[in-house]
Amino acid sequence: MNITMSYGLKGLDCNISETPGFQGVLRPGQAAALADPESAIIQSLRAPIAAQPLAEIAQKCRSACIVISDITRPVPNKLILPPLLAEIEAAGIRRKEITILIATGIHRPNEGKELIALVGTGIAENYRVINHCSKEPDDMVLVGEINGGVPALINRHYVAADLKILTGFIEPHMWAGFSGGRKSILPGISSIETLEYMHGPEMIADPMTVYGALKDNPFHEAGLAVMKKAGADFIINVTLDSDKKITRVFSGDPVKAHLEGCRFLAPFCTKELDEALDFIVTTNSGAPLDCNLYQTVKGITGAAPVVKPGGEIVIASACSEGAGSPEYVEILNLVDQPEAFIKRLMAREFFIPDQWCAQETYQVMLKHPVWLYSDGLNPDEIEGYHMQPVKSLESAIAKLLQKHGPDARWAVVPDGPLVILRLKN
Repeated sequence: MNITMSYGLKGLDCNISETPGFQGVLRPGQAAALADPESAIIQSLRAPIAAQPLAEIAQKCRSACIVISDITRPVPNKLILPPLLAEIEAAGIRRKEITILIATGIHRPNEGKELIALVGTGIAENYRVINHCSKEPDDMVLVGEINGGVPALINRHYVAADLKILTGFIEPHMWAGFSGGRKSILPGISSIETLEYMHGPEMIADPMTVYGALKDNPFHEAGLAVMKKAGADFIINVTLDSDKKITRVFSGDPVKAHLEGCRFLAPFCTKELDEALDFIVTTNSGAPLDCNLYQTVKGITGAAPVVKPGGEIVIASACSEGAGSPEYVEILNLVDQPEAFIKRLMAREFFIPDQWCAQETYQVMLKHPVWLYSDGLNPDEIEGYHMQPVKSLESAIAKLLQKHGPDARWAVVPDGPLVILRLKN
């Protein structure tokens, strides 16, 4: 069987032979792509969920801030932004009073060719497009406190705008349950001080900060609390198929429209298995998400719930940008042994931005060895990060079948964290 795994921009072919314990190729189900996404977006803006039409809201405002996702997310901004901008400009908001704010969280800024790739030449040249910088205190405004004293510091350009619009897409998320909605604000345009709580060791270790869970999820609830403090007037979120084409549009009330999108998506992306696997072969869903090892935690975490304790996770992730930010490399170099590293984190011996993905990675690795196929990292680097480098997915599968026996239970997940994996019990 030849399977094309989501990997980088072009994919990765994997040739496998089915064995008695092979549980199949687990892919997300998906709705059909919209035949006319542009018309669907316009219709959604004019007949939104639990909200007035966007133009009616905009008529009462003199300025607007539109939050968009950064380059690591495949949001179809070039489809979403033109009709959105046309609606609010026709309602009377002047172009010079519109700010498009890139929700980088703590990621690097998107500039030059990346900016054009993100929004298109016309918007890049004719609108004010700025990057959120979480470490610039002068760019932040305190909008209140959550959870007994945690400061909610939000980008000042967003807070100052009369009309606050969030855009994005909805997919499974390893901590928030699902992306989209409130995540555009927290972590998207929040200060590093606020993120110290949101991505603190206790939050990451909480058993309810998992894929597909919203109820009793503290990450989701904190996001809602900060969004209420900062304000949000309207969202437009989309769902995408595996080719990154729009399948549905959810516009309107920032809470209700997002929840409707999550309810729509959940049945398509959830897969349940009868029994745990001896090993699994997965990805980080290809570009843009598999750009580095920092993001690769999503595929690792997504696979873990259906693998036996001690069972292996084999993941293919291009990591074209290497491990990640200099800070993330610094954190990885602190890890002498995963268990000792987690203990130091929970004791709060230090706090370094980006440590949360290292924490999540090594929490999984305490139970599951991780084998990594990547063109962007050399074998010495991979071994230095306490993972097993593999020359090919086929060779890794052969070794694991030899280890666990010909009847080993295993599966292949070509789209990685786009599938929520669970055991039926």
